[in-house]
Amino acid sequence: KESGIEQTVDPKRFAVQFGTGIGGIGTFEREHTKLLEKGARRVSPLFIPMLIANMAAGTISIKHNCQGSSMPSVTACASGSHAIGEAYRMIKHNYADAVITGGAEAAITPSAVAGFVNMLALSVSSDKDAASLPFDKRRAGLVIGEGSVALVLEEYERAKKRGATIYGEICGYGSTSDAYHITAPHPQAEGSSRAMIEAIEQSGYTSSDFVYINAHGTGTPMNDKLEALAINKAFNGELTNVLTSSTKSMTGHMLGAAGAVEAMACLLALKDGILPPTLNLEEVDEQCNINLVKGKAVKAEITLALSNSFGFGGHNACLAFRKVQE
Repeated sequence: KESGIEQTVDPKRFAVQFGTGIGGIGTFEREHTKLLEKGARRVSPLFIPMLIANMAAGTISIKHNCQGSSMPSVTACASGSHAIGEAYRMIKHNYADAVITGGAEAAITPSAVAGFVNMLALSVSSDKDAASLPFDKRRAGLVIGEGSVALVLEEYERAKKRGATIYGEICGYGSTSDAYHITAPHPQAEGSSRAMIEAIEQSGYTSSDFVYINAHGTGTPMNDKLEALAINKAFNGELTNVLTSSTKSMTGHMLGAAGAVEAMACLLALKDGILPPTLNLEEVDEQCNINLVKGKAVKAEITLALSNSFGFGGHNACLAFRKVQE
């Protein structure tokens, strides 16, 4: 509704790129319980449409009459970022005039929690102030979150002409694979650093830029130190003008929605000049040798924002954003 896009775009040039990491896992659990307890006849006839991950994009397409390409992005925790990045490419290469993009996830269910616990990825802390601890020595796992963000992407002159509210400009997108392990990141951060370098190079970055990075920052022991390595590699260790935080310390890890929510955090940081903090960060891990926003938000006029998302399967995405220069 805020975008005001629907009455201004040819439906055949109106596209969807939308991410979700798991799909309808809550639906699966509910209907499987019916199958076991009440028999096959009690399983919903809508079970399959409610389960499959492409239906997020499909439902948006139907609701908003988007008759252009409608594609899901299913790259685990990088799904939302990949959706936005691919939407950016669609606009850049003239495959669409406008794209609804973002990510959604609702996966706090018994089986999902059990799976994350048993792979030793989930924090089991009972202290709400010491559960999600990105970049902290005490970190011991992620906290699952749920949510969604949707954005409308379109070419600048078109958006300006119709008086759209413009939050910022996507100026770069990097997408790589680790080709290493189904859950562990590459030990030299090769894929994640390359994704960042791709986005940085496209963004027109110079050493005079003041940069904010919204880190993937899951709070797992392995991810955070290797993401810090990736950041150092991407900037050749020159981090004087680079500040980083993990908003997962506040939102939890929203899996396929995380990249979309964190992209919005970057856009608001650019727009408002306020960088979100890494809550609960008290004892910075010396292996995470980056400049971190700790405890409280800080005012800072940044010129470039990066959002990192890294997913199981070795999927890496980095989005770059700038303020729109009128």
